[in-house]
Amino acid sequence: MDPRRRQFLLRLAAVAVVAAPLAPSTAARAQPATARPEIEVSAAWTRAASQGATGAGYMVLRNRGTTADRIVSASSPVARTVELHTHVHEGGVMRMRPVPAIDLPAGQEVRLAPGGLHLMLIGLTRPLREGERVPVTLTLEHGGSLTVELEVMSARSRGPAPSSAPMGHGHGGGASHAH
Repeated sequence: MDPRRRQFLLRLAAVAVVAAPLAPSTAARAQPATARPEIEVSAAWTRAASQGATGAGYMVLRNRGTTADRIVSASSPVARTVELHTHVHEGGVMRMRPVPAIDLPAGQEVRLAPGGLHLMLIGLTRPLREGERVPVTLTLEHGGSLTVELEVMSARSRGPAPSSAPMGHGHGGGASHAH
C-alpha cells in the first residue's frame, strides 16, 4: 500500500473514532423511548386463564408528574392482541367497550379494575398459571413505553389484598420501565 494512502486512512480512522460519539446515531433514534419516571404502577394483576381464552389486566397507575399523559396502546407476548377497554351501562346492562386511550391526569391515580377500565388480553398464546407473572407493555402518548408484570392470581380472584404500603416507583406491583 502506498505510504501516503496508508497515512490518510490512519488519519481518517482516527477522526472517525473521535467524532463518532458526537454524531447523532440512527440506532439511538430508532430505539423506543423510555417511560416518564412520574408514572408509577402498583397492584398489577390478572386472573388464571387457559390458552386461546381472553384475559384481563388490572392495575393502579399514578401520574406523579405535572403533565397529563395517556395510554394509547398495549401489547404482550402472551396475547395475540391487547385492547384498552371500559364497562358502560346500556339499558340497564353492563357491556365492555374498547376505548382509544386511557387518560393519566397529572397528579392523579387511575385504577384499572373489574367493572371499569381494564386491559383485554385477547387470544392468549399460552395458559396463564396462578403464581406466575406475565409482561404487558403500555405505550404512552408522551412518555414512551412502560413494561408491567401482571401477577397471575386464581381464576376467581378479586385482586390483591389492599396494602398499607405507599406506592413506590416500580415497587409493589411488578412494574418496571422499558429501556
